[in-house]
Amino acid sequence: MKIKKMILGLAATILTLSPSAFAAKNITVKGSDTIVILGQRWAERYMQSNPEVTIQVTGGGSGTGIAALINGTTDIANASRPIKDKEIDKAKQAGYYPEEIKAAMDSLAVVVHKDNPLSELSMKQIAGIYMGKINDWSEIGGNPGPILRYCRESNSGTYVFFKEHVLNDADYAADCQTMPGTSAVANAVSKDAAGIGYGGAAYFLNQPNLKIISVKKDESSEAFNPVKADGTLDYEAAWTGRYPIARYLYMYTSFKPTGEIKGYIDWILSEEGQKVVEEVGYVPVK
Repeated sequence: MKIKKMILGLAATILTLSPSAFAAKNITVKGSDTIVILGQRWAERYMQSNPEVTIQVTGGGSGTGIAALINGTTDIANASRPIKDKEIDKAKQAGYYPEEIKAAMDSLAVVVHKDNPLSELSMKQIAGIYMGKINDWSEIGGNPGPILRYCRESNSGTYVFFKEHVLNDADYAADCQTMPGTSAVANAVSKDAAGIGYGGAAYFLNQPNLKIISVKKDESSEAFNPVKADGTLDYEAAWTGRYPIARYLYMYTSFKPTGEIKGYIDWILSEEGQKVVEEVGYVPVK
């Protein structure tokens, strides 16, 4: 009789508990390699305060993340470029209606080897280099020698953003050497005195063999650097657009976020979440 009462008491307790006491809360995040380190740091910090939540963050490129969102295989897609109209159409055909969240900003930096004498370039010169119209450093005031171009792979949001906003949608030169991530770009240029590369500025900070180039909107404009003299990112240059290759970093969900996903995104946009943005080396949303 006593055992029976204990069983009934336990059953009553189970019935009064919230289903969330038993259900694991898993959030999957996939996409931009530019954001992957920031995304992992966000996840780690959030899970410390919310141990009942498991967040899995992987890269693969912005296009890969958005494709996973359309296929229903990720909760959140990270992207370093806006979602395309054709991707929205595909999502709607699959029954999804993507929601866009501007989670941080990023100054996309152009880098050369530390021994390169150049310290600034115009947008037109950078475009000329990557389109194959400028092929020797001496053409733009550098030491004579061929320019070796490093870029990201085509499924990268950084590749797309650079193509649209710097090359004005023109094609990259055929001899651009594609790299699997911005870290790989940094590594290649740091070992190549003739090299030039681009990517999120955070990946190039505190790298003694790299020089971050100041950029001019046009030949008559003042050149601005995405990094201040003290080695920290210049937030105002990004916020005001004085630095001409600044961009938003996005998170996309299949629908308007609710539940645990909404809680996570709200935390990312909070003061605490944006502090992580600064710690990793990106620009917080103003």
